[in-house]
Parts: sequence; structure tokens; C-alpha cells
Amino acid sequence: MVAKVLTMQSVERHKPQPAGRLEIPDAALPGFYLVVQPSGAKSWAVRYRFGGKTRKFTIGPYPLFDLSAARAAAREALQMAARGRDPILEKKAAVEAAQAAERDTVRAVSAEYVERHLKPNSKPRYAAEAEALLRNHVVARWGDRRIGEITRKDAIALTDALTDAGMGVGANRVFSAARALFNWALEREVIETTPFLRLKPPLSEQSRERVLSDAEVRLVWLAAEKVGYPFGTLVQFLLLTAQRRDEVARMTWSEVDADGLWTLPAARTKNSREHLVPLPFSACEILATAPRIAGRAGFVLTTDGATASSNFAKNKTKLDAAMLAIARQEAVEAGRDPDGVELASWRLHDLRRTAATVMSRLRQPIHVTEAILNHASGAVSGVAGIYNRHQYFDEKRAALEAWAAHVEAIVGKEPAHG
Repeated sequence: MVAKVLTMQSVERHKPQPAGRLEIPDAALPGFYLVVQPSGAKSWAVRYRFGGKTRKFTIGPYPLFDLSAARAAAREALQMAARGRDPILEKKAAVEAAQAAERDTVRAVSAEYVERHLKPNSKPRYAAEAEALLRNHVVARWGDRRIGEITRKDAIALTDALTDAGMGVGANRVFSAARALFNWALEREVIETTPFLRLKPPLSEQSRERVLSDAEVRLVWLAAEKVGYPFGTLVQFLLLTAQRRDEVARMTWSEVDADGLWTLPAARTKNSREHLVPLPFSACEILATAPRIAGRAGFVLTTDGATASSNFAKNKTKLDAAMLAIARQEAVEAGRDPDGVELASWRLHDLRRTAATVMSRLRQPIHVTEAILNHASGAVSGVAGIYNRHQYFDEKRAALEAWAAHVEAIVGKEPAHG
């Protein structure tokens, strides 16, 4: 075929031939040509010599590449070959670099971190919380950037923005989740260094030491009775058993046997160890009066049988209001000004610390208290903790009964008997 200068009109005129594929050369740029397939599809290509061999470089389809764009791309490829660089290898390297860049975005690495590390190695609740923190604050801010491009300045700007937004200790949680993500990427050699190296959490957190007084314990108990099932019952159980909030909230009837032994499966404990809690008689009495709401999950504390007790913040506010109302009513009865009554703030977790502290005051051995709390470290730790399979069952029952009797004395109840 005699080469002619291709024009947009001639490109449009060329039709597919039954005989097969057509190649129409461009006289304006030797090596550049239009390809017409039997199907009618058209594309552009250029032939050049490299390393003593003829090579074909595909530019792209028509009309995505019009004649002008295709001719410019062909000219660039020919110039590249003339300078000793192979356009095909250059294109392949560019595609691979683009794919690598897409794989190395914060969004992609975060998703891989969640699936390969976070979910397999963490409790489901923690994994879900950490994933949400990464999605809402780290990926939302840096998602399309390559993770290796995130600098120390970027990390500082992130934490500053969180604290400026008033997140408080929540900023520390985001900081920890982000630092863990970048440390994982560093271990897998996705990045060469982490921007969180030697950075400290944005806010200083001090270990809470809040222990409720006997007067406060009494108000908590009375207010819990007033609030009623299920949250009031949850609070009383937290107080009597010294267990963690979510462990009590998700208690099921199948976990408690007829003798009042509550067996927490390893999947539900913080340290992934099965935990036996001999319920004191007062706790058993509460269970005996709790409604059994039908539901497949079998939760003890539930409103619909399908989901465990929740809305802790909202219900805690109601409990606090009930406590204040009781305290002010008692002030009126005692002839004091009720408006002068104020209560110090406290958290549900403080009930666990209060129980442990008072059990120590009641001369219960520290290793028994730690066994009740299901602590993985402390008086019985390290190698001794690993090989000591003694559950301190009788000692735990005695300690919890002593604590329950103390609570009953505070609130003015007759001691429970088995």
C-alpha cells in the first residue's frame, strides 16, 4: 500500500475488509500507522527498531486517541528509541509503577493491614473499633496518598487537628491505631521508616484511681433499683462481680449453671482465657428475678432477646440523675438544702476498681482479687502464672461473698443466704 498522509477524513473513510486486518501507514511520519480490524475497531501503532530488531508499540484505540494525539505519541516513541530507550519497556515500567503506587496508597495498605493483621490477631470488638478509627480519620485524610509519602509533619498535623476538634483522649486512640498501621507497614518493608517514630500521643493520660465511697456505692445501688432492668440490673451485677462492662452486658443464660457458676468463655474475655466467676448469693437472687426474654442469643440483659444491653452513655446519664434525686430527697428529709447537693463524676469501670479495692480492705489476698478480675499479670504472673492452673475457686467465692455482704450492709439489706 502506497503511504499517504493520514487525515481525519481518511481515517473515517477506511472501512473493515473481509480479507482481514488492515494497516494504513502515515506518510507524514514513517513507522506510524492506523490499524483497522475486521470488526471495524480502529487503533494506532508505531514500528521502530531497537537492539537490531523491529518492535511494535501499540498507542491506543481510535477515537480515544485522535489523529493528532496518536501522531504525537508515535513521534515520542520514535524519539525515545532513537535515544536508546525502548518505548515498550518504558510503558511497562510506567504501568507497573502506577499499579505499585495504587497498592501502596494509605487506603490500600490500611485495608490489607485490617484483613491480614488486625482481624486475625485482635478481639472482634477491638478490631472493629480500630478499623473505624483508621477509616474515619486516617484513610479519610490520607487515603489516596502513597503511604511512603506521609511525613512526620503530616502525622503531627493529624494529631493536632484531632485535638483542635475536641476529641480529647479519642485523639490518642486514633494516634495509636495509625502508629500501629505504619509500624506494620514498616515490618513488611512497604515503607522504609514511620512518621510516628519517637512521636508521643497528643494527650497525657493518667491512670484513673477513682474509688467510690461507701456512701456513693449506696446511692449507685439505690439508683440502679430505681432505673430497673436491664441497665439497673447491669450496674448491680458490675458492682457485685467486679467484671468488665461488656462481659456482664453480653452475659447469656447458658453461661450460668444451676449452682451460680458463671463461666466466661475465652472468646469473651480480654486476655482470651476462660474465666470462672462464682456468683455471690445476692447476684444469684438478682438473676432469679430477672425476666427471661425469648431470643436466639439468650442474653440475660436485653430488651428484645436479640441484642445485648447497650446505650451505656444514655443510661448512665439516667442513673446519675436518679442518684442525684435520691441524694437531694434525703437532704430534704434531713433538713438540709437540696440545691447544695452535688455528686462527683464516676464511670462504670470505677465499680470494678471499687470492688477490688474494698476486697483488699476486707483482707482478701491480692492474688485472689486478681483472679476475680481475671488479670493476666500481677501477683501470679510470668512463668508462675502460666504453670499455675489453680483457679482459686473457693477463695474467689469467699471474697465475692464478703464483698457482697459489705454492699448489702451499706445499702441496708438483709444478708443473702444460700
